[in-house]
Amino acid sequence: MPNTDNPYLYLVLDGMLRLYTPSGMMDYVAGQYSLSKIDTPLSGTVLAFSHEQDFLAISLEFTTNEIIAVVLGLDNDLTKKIMEERMEEQAMSAADNEVLRSIHRLFAAMNQAVRSDFLRENIMREIVYYLLCGSCGKQFIQSLVNIGRPEEIYEANRWIKENFRQPFTVEELAERQNMSVSLFHQKFKSAVGMGLLQCQKRLRLTEARRLMMDEGKNVTEASVEVGYESLSQFIRDYRKMFGAAPKEDLSTIQKKLKK
Repeated sequence: MPNTDNPYLYLVLDGMLRLYTPSGMMDYVAGQYSLSKIDTPLSGTVLAFSHEQDFLAISLEFTTNEIIAVVLGLDNDLTKKIMEERMEEQAMSAADNEVLRSIHRLFAAMNQAVRSDFLRENIMREIVYYLLCGSCGKQFIQSLVNIGRPEEIYEANRWIKENFRQPFTVEELAERQNMSVSLFHQKFKSAVGMGLLQCQKRLRLTEARRLMMDEGKNVTEASVEVGYESLSQFIRDYRKMFGAAPKEDLSTIQKKLKK
């Protein structure tokens, strides 16, 4: 993985990658990307190689100033929609696809006979714009303005990772840290980049995916093991996070692994 403190985008071109991050494990197939400042990877493992038996990925590094400049240039209504999570899913999905097209244009421009820093800088701004409008936009902005990292919040995050299978409330964890619910929620979201229950849901779903992939658990077994009481709710959450229902998602991954 890239060794830099700057924000970077890591795009899988061919093959399949598993990243281990502070919030859990995530798998990426060709055409999917991760953003470092949201969940900086601790390590990565190649799960599947390309037809040529190699693994291809692109790392694109930004400066914080480049990203902030684009954020400041956004229309106020657009920034508000991103931060209040009012962007339509279809629009976010389209923006994610435009990220890939813009990266292709960037590398094509770099190989032109007459290279242009002007073109490069503007395509980079275009990429940042689509990242902000995409599915990770709000978390991307929050990660850049995140200054404080209170130890008590990360202690709570550690506790969640160890106990995410069992039900708990924000009130219970706030009481453990001797904070009001509103202050605890605000500090946790600022430090970790997502809400408390969102963090628990992500841990449950990534673990369920691992159980089905690595241990052969069926959908019902995996959902129960990670703490879901409703199978239909599990499938809805799974589809929202991974873009497909569990069986369809696993089938796609297994096809990738057999290539």
